This record gives sequence, C-alpha cells and structure tokens, in this order.
Amino acid sequence: MRIGLIGTGRIGSFHAAVLARHPGVGALFVTDADTARAAEVARALGVRAVPDVEALLGLGPDAVVIASATASHAGLIVRAARAGLPVFCEKPIALDVPGTRAALAAVADAGTELQIGFMRRFDAGYRAAREAVRSGRLGRLHTVRAATSDPQPPPAAYLPLSGGLFRDCLVHDFDVVRWVTGREVVEVYATGSDAGPGMFREAGDVSTAAALLTLDDGTLVTATATRCNGAGYDVRMELAGDRDQIAVGLDDRTPLASVEPHGPAAPERPWPGFLERFAPAYRAELDAFVGLVRGEAPNPCDGREALAALRVAEACERSRAERGPVRVGA
Repeated sequence: MRIGLIGTGRIGSFHAAVLARHPGVGALFVTDADTARAAEVARALGVRAVPDVEALLGLGPDAVVIASATASHAGLIVRAARAGLPVFCEKPIALDVPGTRAALAAVADAGTELQIGFMRRFDAGYRAAREAVRSGRLGRLHTVRAATSDPQPPPAAYLPLSGGLFRDCLVHDFDVVRWVTGREVVEVYATGSDAGPGMFREAGDVSTAAALLTLDDGTLVTATATRCNGAGYDVRMELAGDRDQIAVGLDDRTPLASVEPHGPAAPERPWPGFLERFAPAYRAELDAFVGLVRGEAPNPCDGREALAALRVAEACERSRAERGPVRVGA
C-alpha cells in the first residue's frame, strides 16, 4: 500500500514514523508547506518527500493521511475525495458546521472513506470503560466527569487559529463521552476563564473552561479543561452508576498527589504530553485505517462523529458567550 501524508509537524512526524514502520505500508510519501521540515522527516525515516500536495497526489497513493494545519483540513479532504482516495484526518474537519458539512458531502459524493483522528477511542482505558457501560457493570449511569489538562499553553500564534478551547481541546472529551456512553448530548451550560496568560484574552479565548452536559437519558457530565496544569498532562474520565464506578487515566503516571495521610504521592515521571500518554492509541488508529483501506474492517470513526462533537463544542461556545444553557444543534 502507498500512503501520502500531508503535514510533518509534531503529530504528522509521529504518524509518519508509525506508517514508515507499518508492515502493510509499502511506500510513504510526505509533504509539508515547510519543505525543509518534510525533507528532514523523510531523510530520518528513509521515505520520499515531495514539494506539494499536487505532486503527492500525482504519485498515485492508495490513501491520504492529513496532519496539516487546521485551516487546510476541509480543502484537502475534498481534494482527496475527488481523487477517489480514502482519508485519515486529524480533528477537526473544519472549525464550523458549514465547512464540515461541505467536506462530508464531498466524501459522500465520491463514495470514499473519511476516518477522523479521535485517538481516545483506541485507548485501552476508554475502551474498557465503554465495555463496562455497555455490559451493565455500572448499572444506571448517573454521573460522568471528564478532564483534560495540558501542562503548558501552546504558542501564542496558534490560539487564533485553534478555534478555541472547546473546539480544539474539549472536543476530544465531547467525542469520547458520546462513544463511551452511547448517548447524545442534548444541552450544555458552559463557562470559561481567561485569568491565565494574557495571550488568551488577546485571542478571545480562555485558558480554563468547564461545561455541564446533559445526555439524552438524563445522565449529567462535567467536562473541564485547562492549558496551564503545571503538574503534567492529565486526561481522565470517571463514570459512576448505581452499582459501581470506574476511572480512566488513573495510573502511576497521573500527575495527581493525595494529601491524605496514606494516599498516593505525586508520580516520579508524570505524563509530559499527549504523544506520550496516547502513543499506543495513535498507533492503533492508524493500524485501523490501514485495515479500512484494505477493506478488512469498517470505518471506526467516520466524519459524522466529528460533526456531532463539533456541534457540542459550538453549543458550549455559545453558552459561554450568552451565560446560559444552550440546546445542542438549536
């Protein structure tokens, strides 16, 4: 199989390394707006760099992986779909619903596949939580708590392009809440704080946010995120039912210390970032994509999932601005 990868930044370089070693990938072509960076990645992996997307598509790949800047995703999905190519794309498809719908329409018209990079669906802990909910182990689910905490803010230049904390960061929580519980979010009540570094206020964004989500069966979910968690990278989910409760992401590297006399101390090696925490999940989602392209398995996370999570994120942004509850999709 021949795969073309677009974007060789931090996550793109990781994906390139995974694909270069994958037994099902016979050739890998990479490109980036920063041609020197693409060439460096290609040299390190022993693969081929090409100058632009047109050249990459001209090589006739069997599939395309998109890990470029957010603003380019939708256009690249459309180009690949029109070329009849299945696509793996990092989230988001686009930062708004119309752009997302247009890309999905192009994929549908072409009859191709679009897999979205919601890697938490491939994490062992979240998969076990999904099974616990679906098996009835927890009983009636009444409360879910989701948290995503980055150890340091992204570069200031990234913030105006990110879509904001709800669309860029918490969208992972919104997706995995839907996936684990099997329920839809019907209403949100969200707020945020820009009390962190001044660059968040300048970008019209927040450094910390919290949302109360109501699911369609009445389950309540709290979802929080921050860009300024100095203790380390912390991503967790707690699910409580009337029979049992469980936690995802609670291990010997979780950057959390108890102040109880006999509680656990802070870890010696807390998770430093998302690549380290979710490396196995990132590898698993690309392995699933290779299987999808080969026709060996169904699409594990198609573009409609990205649209559903984006609708929740947009409702949260509106709730924050209006300071009140918002129905999702209203």
